[in-house]
Amino acid sequence: MAKSATSRTAKSSSRKSIPAKPAPRKAAPSKAKAAKTTAAGRKTASKPAKLPEWNLTDLYPATDSPEVAADLDRLDAECASFEADFKGRLAEETAKDGGALWLAGAVKRYEAIEDLAGRLGSYAGLVHAGDSVDPVKSKFYGDVSERLTAASVHLLFFTLELNRVDDAVLETAMQTPELGHYRPWIEDLRKDKPYQLEDRIEQLFHEKSQTGYGAFNRLFDQTISSLRFKVGGKELAIEPTLNLMQDRAPEKRKAAAEALAKTFKANERTFALITNTLAKDKEISDRWRGFEDVADSRHLANRVEREVVDALVASVRAAYPKLSHRYYKLKAGWFKKKKLPYWDRNAPLPFAATGTIAWPEARNMVLTAYKAFSPEMAQIAERFFTDRWIDAPVRPGKAPGAFSHPTTPSAHPYVLMNYQGKPRDVMTLAHELGHGVHQVLAAKNGALMAPTPLTLAETASVFGEMLTFRRLLTQTKDRKQRQALLAGKVEDMINTVVRQIAFYSFERAVHTERRSGELTAQRIGEIWLSVQGESLGPAIEIKPGYESFWMYIPHFIHSPFYVYAYAFGDCLVNSLYAVYEHAQEGFAERYLAMLAAGGTKHYSELLAPFGLDAKNPSFWDGGLSVIAGMIDELEAMG
Repeated sequence: MAKSATSRTAKSSSRKSIPAKPAPRKAAPSKAKAAKTTAAGRKTASKPAKLPEWNLTDLYPATDSPEVAADLDRLDAECASFEADFKGRLAEETAKDGGALWLAGAVKRYEAIEDLAGRLGSYAGLVHAGDSVDPVKSKFYGDVSERLTAASVHLLFFTLELNRVDDAVLETAMQTPELGHYRPWIEDLRKDKPYQLEDRIEQLFHEKSQTGYGAFNRLFDQTISSLRFKVGGKELAIEPTLNLMQDRAPEKRKAAAEALAKTFKANERTFALITNTLAKDKEISDRWRGFEDVADSRHLANRVEREVVDALVASVRAAYPKLSHRYYKLKAGWFKKKKLPYWDRNAPLPFAATGTIAWPEARNMVLTAYKAFSPEMAQIAERFFTDRWIDAPVRPGKAPGAFSHPTTPSAHPYVLMNYQGKPRDVMTLAHELGHGVHQVLAAKNGALMAPTPLTLAETASVFGEMLTFRRLLTQTKDRKQRQALLAGKVEDMINTVVRQIAFYSFERAVHTERRSGELTAQRIGEIWLSVQGESLGPAIEIKPGYESFWMYIPHFIHSPFYVYAYAFGDCLVNSLYAVYEHAQEGFAERYLAMLAAGGTKHYSELLAPFGLDAKNPSFWDGGLSVIAGMIDELEAMG
């Protein structure tokens, strides 16, 4: 019933789909400080700008407002009424004369209920994301989630029965325009048919989710938000601690890494329990539904074929030596070392500009880049600033990372960030606004067909980053700053592609081994070190403590096997951007049309107008060669 947000937490540090809860993105390296220079070395204002906080009153006035209570009651009534009117009748009524219009009316009512539920769930999730340790807000989130789950029990029959309607009868009915409008959703739904269970079992799975995986998702969120890390005599939350791993001072990076390791170690039993429980919960569900591979349910949800993902993974793993291994060797050389300790992996380069980037400057960078590509795209993105659709500052208890949550088509998306003025934060802003633009454009498809499969969900975000990066690179004339920008982009792409495929390999190993019994925290750490060592290469020294760093990555908890979507999106965008550079005429229009399609077309149909085919074995190598080419350029610069 609830939609998941689009996020990026997994990139350099670690996005979910439990009722009402938006998914985190990259734990981006939150209060912006006075900026001295931009990424390109330009001066900016010395006074810190006040960072925006989102205005959730567009959804509801307050958590205790009569509107929330009234809509929850209305949802209960609508769901019960829907069940009374349609349950047990779909196959018979659809086969009758006029059955197509009858079914179209049912789908339309179902869509309206989904929109209402999406509004309630999104509001509760966003309130909770803003402060997940506040007991009042946590209770509100939990209560709304339970109400949504209870109400939606009345809807479970609908998609199950719809999938039992005879193929020929349904095809004939869809010739009627009113029902034909929903063809993409209906055809998509029928792909789930082989994995559906008997109605009562589906109901049990649904209701138990609140005390099963939903509860452990919530436990993870509350635990990670409440952890404190002692660095230099200060007790810090996870976001500012992670941020110190990108500090200029090497002693601060090391201290932050050691503090993270110490606190994670002290909480390893909790994180191991959560991981084991959720992996077992998924194994039970997969076994009952008949999924063969541990990741098949994710592939189905993404509407992507297993062999396509396998080809992506194989291509990226084969490219580790010419991508991450080569780049980190180069970076170690810039620090005059043969190896870098793991806490220096994302350290600022010695020749990079110092200072932070003020919020107004970051806003201008992104909007200018968007406008140069498409004025329409920039106009949509600007609304996030003018209409307070962004929450940017760091606050105690706030969800780490960043995300763009689509909420519901009758409202608008919201972006959460933890802005701290780093160049990467500007790229995070460009990334999330790309999601936001995508979600605004797709909203016209309605609650059932606006959501985009994850394979394409990262396209707009990564493309937005690329636009912003290319514009900054063009404007930067200083050789060293140009080198720093290029290296920063390479690091981001390695975090998006190499690191995500390593995460995917880690998840596959954990879920596969879990089928034979529980894994200790030590064993999970051993798997983590194995995949990290393979992906990072010999130039990164993995020191004691790093074996616990799997614990804070929310994708493993909230969206198992989500992470490959980042690599999919990045490689796809590299190919897409190459088309743009060689054939700019009409490209922006085709691109926005692709985003506006939402979930109404398979990714292969959406890529066809650009001459791209992800099933072609050479497709992924082409995307990876863009990263390799940037490393070539960096090597040539010395």
